Amino acid sequence: RGRILSAEEWSEDLNRAQRNSLSFLALANDFSRAPSSVAEYLCTTRGTASQTLIALERKGFIEQVRSTEDKRSVRYDVTDRGTTVLADADSRDIVSRALSQKEMEALEQALETTTRSLLKQRGHKSFGVCNTCACHGARDRKPYCTLLDISLTVQETGQLWHEHEFASASSDQW
Repeated sequence: RGRILSAEEWSEDLNRAQRNSLSFLALANDFSRAPSSVAEYLCTTRGTASQTLIALERKGFIEQVRSTEDKRSVRYDVTDRGTTVLADADSRDIVSRALSQKEMEALEQALETTTRSLLKQRGHKSFGVCNTCACHGARDRKPYCTLLDISLTVQETGQLWHEHEFASASSDQW
């Protein structure tokens, strides 16, 4: 099973780390698309993450955007080419077509529980969707981040956030 899934991950000249980084960047909010966040998400070093990002940029899957406020800060945006490669069937799509809805839900729950447990045991940071965060709220009936003291777009509330704090155990994400 593992070798089949590993073989599936090698497409469009992307290795596993590159594909995982690209997937993360596509799901993350602007604040979480920095090299340090990619490193934390992948549980790797900043140097390794930087090399992965350089390779993705060289291949045209992402582009670097420098902060206008702090020229040292960068984030990476997924290009149209990156979005296209992510839209292709991945291992999860292949598995989900082979399983019933009930089997897929059981598999997702088992994977979520296992992942959360491993992250905690190894002292790694979890990532979560903004609208499940303890800092997510509303101001003037609009989404708001109390941690950063900023208004949010509806799109941002569904993206991954590297400073996520679980609002409740039932809304855990990774």
